[in-house]
Amino acid sequence: MIKLNCWEITHCGRQPGGDKIDEFGICPTAIDKSSNGINNGKNAGRYCWRIANTLCEGKRQRNYATKALNCVKCEFFLKVRKEEGEAFKL
Repeated sequence: MIKLNCWEITHCGRQPGGDKIDEFGICPTAIDKSSNGINNGKNAGRYCWRIANTLCEGKRQRNYATKALNCVKCEFFLKVRKEEGEAFKL
């Protein structure tokens, strides 16, 4: 099974080379090397709920506290959780 990163699912365009960089900047999930490999993602691509300044539903999520409630209902979060099973990292 191919495990996709958030930008590959959401098509946000904020990954390096993305079409929304001029408007929104590069998303920190796409370049956060400290999270590389968590939940089998590239950088924080499958750990985006732990990263500040992501763009979710068209709104910038400044910090974990303000985005946590949205993330646990997010289709991508639920997809990763299901795919990773017991190995899932919150």
